[in-house]
Amino acid sequence: MTNRDTFPLVIVGAGASGLAAAVCAGKSALVLERNPRAGKKILATGNGRCNLGNTRALEHPYHNRAFALPALRRFDVQGFFRSLGLLTRADAEGRLYPRSNTAASVLDALRFGAARAGAQVLCDTPALSIAAARGGFAVETPGGVLLARRVIIAAGGCVAPGGDGSGFALLRGLGHAIVEPRPALVQIVCQSPLLPMLKGLRCFAGVRIEDPGGRELAAAEGEILFAQDGLSGIAAMEVSRCAQPGTLAVLDLAPEYKQLRPLLEELSRACPEQSPSGLLAGLLPRRIGEAVLKQAAGGDLAAALKRFVFPVTGVRGFAHAQVTAGGAVVSEFHPETLESRLAPGLYACGEALDVDGGCGGFNLQWAWASGALAGALAA
Repeated sequence: MTNRDTFPLVIVGAGASGLAAAVCAGKSALVLERNPRAGKKILATGNGRCNLGNTRALEHPYHNRAFALPALRRFDVQGFFRSLGLLTRADAEGRLYPRSNTAASVLDALRFGAARAGAQVLCDTPALSIAAARGGFAVETPGGVLLARRVIIAAGGCVAPGGDGSGFALLRGLGHAIVEPRPALVQIVCQSPLLPMLKGLRCFAGVRIEDPGGRELAAAEGEILFAQDGLSGIAAMEVSRCAQPGTLAVLDLAPEYKQLRPLLEELSRACPEQSPSGLLAGLLPRRIGEAVLKQAAGGDLAAALKRFVFPVTGVRGFAHAQVTAGGAVVSEFHPETLESRLAPGLYACGEALDVDGGCGGFNLQWAWASGALAGALAA
């Protein structure tokens, strides 16, 4: 690459969405990656197994779902990876994994697929700035300035490993508004004297985030893992994007029972000699039951079980998050093409846009789908 080289298409970022874009753009594409290796974050997903999609993605309540649906509807995740030589399998919850059960095979399929299609990937080559230029865009790199007729911003996420949010600065420089990035699918940090006695325990519960006025901001149901300084587990992570300082994390420790009082009365009649903590032992792990009794403080035990409250002070940082929430304002892009309404020839995909989903492969499916759409149309 020399100063003032011209390329039909430059893709900034060789993560999940950037590699999908490169596969679909083929020989038109030059991919710039700031890290020493492409797709570093893919290797860390799904505990090294890579939960690469979900058969129920079209029903999932993505943030900005209406914007995301055109790309998701056009994309066949299993067919895409089969075309790259990678077979997938679905579990009972619709989560898709590579048949090999290793994230490395997903990254290899993408890297080899992009190379077979003729895309060039340059690692250790960040895009320092992008500006509109005659006939396209001027992309500044450490090796000089190159010209591109079209550009796809596929970098944006702040999550480790490899994410620095640099794509957001590039989009701002081209006139786009950015919803402030924040960690999502991450542990909720809470302040409660009960947490030390709960550390390491797990339970099935409903969890919701409430604002100071009691309005529900988000809700989920599933496993809760108590930590020294807060709440983790899938259910807590699902609602973490709304967990701001001053909100409350409210647990329903028996979500399958609409009314708990009759059940507690039944247990008390069956075991009249049992203490309150003994009665709860058939419902909850002992220490969780003891913590509920402390919070109830002699009051309504049934109500305390349905409303086990933890004041929220924030969430853990990007180093602990799975996803970046926030990004480029979606109203400034065409949902059918992902092309900018402000700068024709500019596209964005993946975490560069303000779209995110819950646990279960939904975020990677958005990355592949949006990258494939942008790559095919930009090329």
